Amino acid sequence: MRVEVSVPKCVASGQCVLIAPEVFDQRDDDGMVVLLDDAPEPALHDGVREAALVCPAAAIVLTES
Repeated sequence: MRVEVSVPKCVASGQCVLIAPEVFDQRDDDGMVVLLDDAPEPALHDGVREAALVCPAAAIVLTES
């Protein structure tokens, strides 16, 4: 799995961080998404998929391999 985020689309809701904190974080100054791991290990894939599904701005794009 490859993960990409679109910071311009992000609305800083923080749902991704709550669901997959090993993969996503938020900037301190404005709460925008920070991608910590663009190729997470398989054990994290379910959480990353859920984070992408609940993102209100659809700012997370996954490529399954």
